[in-house]
Amino acid sequence: AIVRQFEMMNCFTTVSSIALVRSRDKLQSLQLLSRSGVDMPKTVFTNFGEHTDEICKQVDGPPVVIKVLEGTQGIGVSLAETIEAADAIIDANNELGTRVIIQEFIKEAGGADLRAFVVGDKVVGAMKRQAQKGEFRSNLHRGGTAKSITLTKIEEQTAISAAKSLGLEVCGVDLLQSSRGPLVLEVNSSPGLEGIERATGKNIAGEIIKYIEKRVHA
Repeated sequence: AIVRQFEMMNCFTTVSSIALVRSRDKLQSLQLLSRSGVDMPKTVFTNFGEHTDEICKQVDGPPVVIKVLEGTQGIGVSLAETIEAADAIIDANNELGTRVIIQEFIKEAGGADLRAFVVGDKVVGAMKRQAQKGEFRSNLHRGGTAKSITLTKIEEQTAISAAKSLGLEVCGVDLLQSSRGPLVLEVNSSPGLEGIERATGKNIAGEIIKYIEKRVHA
């Protein structure tokens, strides 16, 4: 695990520091994805709960998904089934000085998402993560399960487009399967390798190394 983390860190030296900073700011990364025409769930940024009913309507809710901008691995992500619940969550985060985004809840995804691992201009591995019963977050750290999956052409292209829009050469792109096509949830500039390698049986670290060598000798 230590060796693989070192390999990943080496790979990130090929990516501009600006791209890394942008990708780790969820709000800015969502703005860049939107500007590039990448499809995403409807999203609103707010620090206040004064107009929760209107905000929920803008993202076709309730229910709505509320995320803190600094959260990782599913931490700080809540599902609000009612406007009252959304108002309470937004107000609580506001009291803590925490920035949040409110997103459309994609019911047809069924508590699952796709993680596409992009290296260069191709997807080198993909898995479908399924949330455990009673949980809508599919993160493996939240008890979700994963299995290898072959992406459709449009899912693969969406993942690659998302990576390029943020200037990332190595990243994990999280997608939702919706009735209007794949939607990008998030682009992770420092994705873990263990989960996707276990699910797919692929040597993702090896793909990263090959890409680094190709870049060095180009």
